Amino acid sequence: MPLSAVIVDDEQLARDELAYLLKSVGDVDVVAQGKNGLEAVNLIREHSPDLVFLDVQMPGLDGFGVIKKLMAGKISLPRIIFATAFDQYAVKAFEVNAVDYLLKPFDKKRVAQAVERARQSVDAAAGNAGSANLPTIAGSANDDRLEQLMRMVESQKVQPAKTLLKAAGRLFLVDQKDICYASIEDGIISVTTAGPNGIEGHSNCRTLEELLGSLDGNTFWRAHRSYLVNINHIKEVVPWFKSSYQLRMGDKKQTGIPVSRAQTKRLRELFGL
Repeated sequence: MPLSAVIVDDEQLARDELAYLLKSVGDVDVVAQGKNGLEAVNLIREHSPDLVFLDVQMPGLDGFGVIKKLMAGKISLPRIIFATAFDQYAVKAFEVNAVDYLLKPFDKKRVAQAVERARQSVDAAAGNAGSANLPTIAGSANDDRLEQLMRMVESQKVQPAKTLLKAAGRLFLVDQKDICYASIEDGIISVTTAGPNGIEGHSNCRTLEELLGSLDGNTFWRAHRSYLVNINHIKEVVPWFKSSYQLRMGDKKQTGIPVSRAQTKRLRELFGL
């Protein structure tokens, strides 16, 4: 029997890609799709799927919020495969707790492996359910791993209130909310703070991914492979060449930052363009 599945992701392209890959893998029946956490809870309650592909980072109720809501409502948890753009450090949380995940962009082979693992888990749970002496995987170990994962990720979400910058031979501690944008060139990360008295300094981080990991992911956005911006300090969105955009930032130079083609859709979602 094919596994019934629900896909939840706030990006239509991601949902379409995953549905296409699942169709090519076979033995998976996608019974519903949702675009946010609240829809995820309702769809899981309505369809009781075997498997849910759940985006971690969604506006409002994120993937972990969905799990919490299901547990609070005493709703039986399906097998959860998280879809994430987290870097390799955060992914360790998934590996430690033996909870399956898919990194974006999706890979067909990895999707097939995740489906096979889910099938083995479903089959094992069905076999255990038929024995009076053995607990079901779904009712114990699977739920425990999800709870441990959430605790681990929550502990990683605690961000420092200040960020250290080096400028003019001095060390400055700046509030993260005051950071306007960061850029990388020749392996050196420059950080600029907002306002007419803003400063420009260098971060000790080696990559923009590392810097983003120390910041609030709901506020800072990777608009381009070379730029990280604070969405609260975007002053203007400027239409640019060939349906692209530039961001006019709130620093003293009103710096223009390009938006990569891959991030144009995200820009439209952020500001309803």
